[in-house]
Amino acid sequence: MATVINMPRLSDTMEEGVVAKWLVKKGDKINEGDILAEIETDKATMEFESFYEGTLLHIGIEEGETAPVDQLLAIIGDEGEDISGLLNGNSAPQADTPKEEDKNEESAPVSSGGATEIPEGVEVITMPRLSDTMEEGTVATWLKKVGDTVEEGDILAEIETDKATMEFESFYNGTLLHIGIEEGQTAPVDALLAIIGPAGTDVSGIKDGVPSATATSAKETTTSTKEEKVESTPVSSGNESSSSGGRIFASPLAKKIAADKGIDLSQVKGTGENGRIVKKDIESFTPSEASTTAAASKQTTSVPSIQTFTPAGEESFEEVKNSQMRKAIARGLSASKFTAPHYYLTIEVDMDNAITSRKTINELPDTKVSFNDMVVKACAMALRKHPQVNTTWKDDVTVYNKHISVGVAVAVPDGLVVPVLPFTDRMNIMEIDTMVRDLATRARDKKLTPQEMSGSTFTVSNLGMFGIQEFTSIINQPNSAILSVGAIVKKPVVKNDEVVVGNTMKVTLACDHRTVDGATGAQFLQTLKQYLENPVTMLA
Repeated sequence: MATVINMPRLSDTMEEGVVAKWLVKKGDKINEGDILAEIETDKATMEFESFYEGTLLHIGIEEGETAPVDQLLAIIGDEGEDISGLLNGNSAPQADTPKEEDKNEESAPVSSGGATEIPEGVEVITMPRLSDTMEEGTVATWLKKVGDTVEEGDILAEIETDKATMEFESFYNGTLLHIGIEEGQTAPVDALLAIIGPAGTDVSGIKDGVPSATATSAKETTTSTKEEKVESTPVSSGNESSSSGGRIFASPLAKKIAADKGIDLSQVKGTGENGRIVKKDIESFTPSEASTTAAASKQTTSVPSIQTFTPAGEESFEEVKNSQMRKAIARGLSASKFTAPHYYLTIEVDMDNAITSRKTINELPDTKVSFNDMVVKACAMALRKHPQVNTTWKDDVTVYNKHISVGVAVAVPDGLVVPVLPFTDRMNIMEIDTMVRDLATRARDKKLTPQEMSGSTFTVSNLGMFGIQEFTSIINQPNSAILSVGAIVKKPVVKNDEVVVGNTMKVTLACDHRTVDGATGAQFLQTLKQYLENPVTMLA
């Protein structure tokens, strides 16, 4: 039986998509998991895979064409199958539509007697795909509770993806009738997240097996979940409720910092939207004398108990749930390391001129650049001269990226993200510095969008600020190379046949041998070295 595939909703704000490229053609055999097309959304260009097996019988949207979400994209079925009825507008098997494509229809559970009808005005909301690589999400915080009135544009929840914690807004007006995924729970994309509709509507028939009592006890379940979370941290239960018993809204990062510092959120005044507590509120918070004394007293009394029940030499363990970001890092790096044949090239750079140039530049008013900014600029210019390094490997072709967009690895509390500087070769060093600082700050606050973390053609990872002199990195696919930057070290060097004190820095290039040969990688490093040792050449 033929299956209709519609234009999927690949981001929370996507209303229409552009088929950037079809990777299969009519008549091709399709397996589950095959990439059908690259679809450009409002945030990024994403690969769209098939959930079905069969033959591609029809393509409804050609390359370069734009179409709204849920418009006919393709039809997959048995070879030679008659699909004229589907093309003429007859009923299509919507229940067979892939998970991303028709969230409302897919969310209606099918009973033995047929499909359950969704009451008029009721909207079923599923776990959204908020990044191109997201397969599951964790509800970090619900900002609405069952029974609350919801308007279009209201923030329903904060959802932790594999890349960031993002606010998810409602597209509908009504009352929040049901919560399908509680705070702290993880669920796959398209799992039932919530139901919105007219107040008092009975939605017990469309909860996909969830008992009807769940809707009325959702508040109690949420409270229980929160209490369990609070008990596992040194923060008092006041972090989740105010002194008057009301709920306190705080970003996940603010909660984490507060927990680390032992700050009671009920004493913090939020400056975010609707009084929400954000990172800066925690960082600028000065506890009152009473609370400080109480905290100190609590800490003083807790130490002896730990010493009493944890004798020296006793083994202990703690299991910490892996975040979506940590899971994504594990998947991505494992895939890169075990599929791309890595090799490494290291070169030492004389940084004396770079140090002098940076000092001169930073003497200008309102100007401050780092050595990493100079490295990023040098990489962009070297990539222009060595396009083979600025490539992407695919099984049948090598893609030469005509644009240069350098990704800069940034350490965040949960792992590592790589914000991207689009068209880096067209930026001067000061522009690079401004953008890197902005991206790094928002990365640590989990405020980057998926678009700002996609599209790199080359990556720079710098551990020099930690005193690391030399290291190797795993390639950030689909890039073909990544540069590892070490610390600047003062040591004896030979100049003009004399031993003098010099400043050197080691950089290591990890290359994918499928696209970048050893000689090509070495030539790239030679060019990079020339730029860094003569920074004036980068100012042109």
